[in-house]
Amino acid sequence: MLRRRMLIMLGVVLLIVLLLAGYKAFSIYQQVQVFSAPKPPVNVAVATAVEQPWQQRLPAVGTLKALQGVNLSLEIAGTVKAVQFESGQKVKAGQPLVQLDSAVESALLETAQADLGLAQLDFGRGSQLVGSQAISKGEFDRLSAQLQKNKATVNQLKASLAKKHIVAPFSATIGIRQVDVGDYLASGTVIATLQDISSLYVDFYIPEQSVPKVAVGQSVQVEVSAWPKQDFPGTISAINPKVENSTRNVLVRATLANPDSKLLPGMFTSLQVLLQDPAPQIVVPESAITYTLYGNSVYVVAQKKAEDGTLEKDANGQPVLIAERRFVETGERRGGLALVAKGLKDGEQVVSAGQIKLDAGTHIAISPDKNLPADPGQSPRADGARN
Repeated sequence: MLRRRMLIMLGVVLLIVLLLAGYKAFSIYQQVQVFSAPKPPVNVAVATAVEQPWQQRLPAVGTLKALQGVNLSLEIAGTVKAVQFESGQKVKAGQPLVQLDSAVESALLETAQADLGLAQLDFGRGSQLVGSQAISKGEFDRLSAQLQKNKATVNQLKASLAKKHIVAPFSATIGIRQVDVGDYLASGTVIATLQDISSLYVDFYIPEQSVPKVAVGQSVQVEVSAWPKQDFPGTISAINPKVENSTRNVLVRATLANPDSKLLPGMFTSLQVLLQDPAPQIVVPESAITYTLYGNSVYVVAQKKAEDGTLEKDANGQPVLIAERRFVETGERRGGLALVAKGLKDGEQVVSAGQIKLDAGTHIAISPDKNLPADPGQSPRADGARN
């Protein structure tokens, strides 16, 4: 009886062990089937690398300066008698701007002119008397020197009197006046700023290694934050013949027209120097390039091949697409596009979105990229259909 019970218990334990082993084997089988089953393709967006004219440019930043610009200031002190301009007015060269009180200088000038007249009379008499030896040669020289001294005094007072009249040195737009009638002004006091903004200079620096790329007469495109959607064309007018010791940069000046007076001196600018005529280059969306310390790369759409070299196809008879990682040599980036100097050919498709999910050989499915322009003539196109 005891032996029978022992056999029943052993049978039950063995049955339980077999059931557990079978369940574990079935679980392992299911996991193997899951891992051995082909993974679904990763949805990515792609764009076509296209060859199009590409204008190489040298970026820089600069500052606008007036064609002629000064801060009008006084050379001598005085009290303002009259202000002869309005703030923001356009003035012409030689136009009076400020008149200082000149009563003292005028009186001194009259005295000096009277002394000059007397000296001229004395010199005239002396020149007649010295011929007849009525006066000595030394006395005549004294009369000549006195005449020259009085002339110099008159000229000096006339120059001082002229400095009491402030006139425009050139035709331009005058700024906000800083003085009023009755103000006593010390020498050096600024009256207003005078800026000729019919044309402007833009001064900017370029690295010394870029000097061979620029020359007088090259075109530039200037942008300012005040007019973000407008480019202002200009031309390089001068290149400094010296490299700055501290920065190893070279100062370059370009000239640009300002007929509408939209640009003002002192504005910060972002500009592009057009280096050469447009040449055909391969360009792709900047988002398609992966930048790393080991080099820049793209994922190129390729068709998977079997061991015998034939193209693999899916259940629908379409080629199986995979991502092929390829290192490329990139160039200038502009407007969301990047130039690829080496590593891509015209017409090849590259992944423009979804690279983070990819590795070399990953099975992919193409989805349209709504962020890319649809016009292939302006930028690389997005492809929503399979090859």
